[in-house]
Amino acid sequence: MTDFIEVIHGRRSIRRYQNREIPEEHLTAILEAIRWAPSWTNSQCWELIVIKDPAIKKTIQGVLPPPSVNPSSNAIVEAPVVLAICGKLGRSGYYKGEVATKLGDWFMFDLGIATQTLCLTAHYLDLGTVIVGLFDQEKVKEILRVPEGFELVSLIPLGYPAQEAKVRPRKEISEFVHYDTF
Repeated sequence: MTDFIEVIHGRRSIRRYQNREIPEEHLTAILEAIRWAPSWTNSQCWELIVIKDPAIKKTIQGVLPPPSVNPSSNAIVEAPVVLAICGKLGRSGYYKGEVATKLGDWFMFDLGIATQTLCLTAHYLDLGTVIVGLFDQEKVKEILRVPEGFELVSLIPLGYPAQEAKVRPRKEISEFVHYDTF
């Protein structure tokens, strides 16, 4: 079994995909992993749209910036599956209907945890992902019929990588860790 730290170290943003379907049990395993992701008071504020229809993916690609601006644009149509990550507003970060923290709605934090869980699980299953955030959220929300009270945060193409991604440099621990005070 692959060591968990190796899964973390090996995960990369994949922008080119093979023309190969994802086994349904792999997709189910990824969705099951998200189901168990931690969230504010177990609010589980995420909603996912599994997009397989090539026409819908093509329509979405049409409202994304071109590949010269967003290199993940082509991945939307190349990947066999795209997951649209949405968050229910007013649920995470609230206590008795009131914002409970200085930072307000906590949904972005919870969606980040769910997204990381998704990406690591996909990599463990030899699938690639890239988190796409540079797009017109309102236009894609309309295409996907996302209702009021929910925010579309990201699109995640999912599939078998067509090429190996390069390792990008990382900061040394000493560059971002502080002890006892900043």
